[in-house]
Amino acid sequence: MSNPQTTVVSAGRKPFMEWLKSRKGQKWIVIFVFMLVPLALLLLFTYLPFAEMVRFSFYNIKYTETPGPDNYVGLRNYIEVFKRSECFKSLAVSLYYMGGAIIQLALALFFATMMVFKVKGSSIFKGCMFFPYLICGIAVGFIFKFFYARGFVLDSILQMFGMNLESIPMWLQDQSINNISLAATSVWRYTGQNMVLFLGAMMSVDADLYEAASLDGANRWHQFRYIILPSIKSIVVLNLILSISGSLSAFEPPYVITNGTMGTGTYFVIMNRLAHENQKVGLACAMAIVLRDYHPVYGGAEAVLQICF
Repeated sequence: MSNPQTTVVSAGRKPFMEWLKSRKGQKWIVIFVFMLVPLALLLLFTYLPFAEMVRFSFYNIKYTETPGPDNYVGLRNYIEVFKRSECFKSLAVSLYYMGGAIIQLALALFFATMMVFKVKGSSIFKGCMFFPYLICGIAVGFIFKFFYARGFVLDSILQMFGMNLESIPMWLQDQSINNISLAATSVWRYTGQNMVLFLGAMMSVDADLYEAASLDGANRWHQFRYIILPSIKSIVVLNLILSISGSLSAFEPPYVITNGTMGTGTYFVIMNRLAHENQKVGLACAMAIVLRDYHPVYGGAEAVLQICF
């Protein structure tokens, strides 16, 4: 005589095993297996370090110390972030990069509009414009460090046009223009990338619309204003948001070229200085959390993981 409990268990297992062998079950197994590795990596390298960074922000610790009751400070690091003038003055430096981002998008939109109308040599031009984006940001910093150096590339070019060296400003030492010079490096690097994005969106517009507009007497400006711009409006807004959010996280140009001196330190440069040079890891983590709260698009906390950990 069979045991009723065993019969119930067998009856419960059989449908589940049949479901696993079915097409639907196999599909869910494949989905789960493919999601398991990226989710594990995301948890290991993003969410766990982020949780540790939140925990460190409540302690006054160095790299060689471990969080404990002796160095627990509570919200003191967050209060100090708002009291330190250098922390929020550095956000004013980001305004230069925001201005550069707007100029960069305007140039990218202009060049992309030129390319969509079949200009001769457009392939070479697109390659040359996109090439700076492929260069490492640290390498770009070193390139412009020598480009702006006194008596070097830029000064030599200006002297070729008849300018005296004494009348040429100090591009990196003069605090009235050094942040403009640094923002120009970002314009040079990212204009080609945005141009390619705009051009890809413009290529999806039906070419018959341009021909119909030409027959109706519309010039290039009218075609851009009434056909191209409305068609790529969502891409323009997206690039604008990403460019402005990226301006708040500018790090490589001021760090490599000037090391954040002479009023060029951005929020991330100040954060790096507190974490590495001053060994105030808890305060730097608190700065990252504050930037995360005010800057949800980019996520400053995730980016500072590369600096603090």
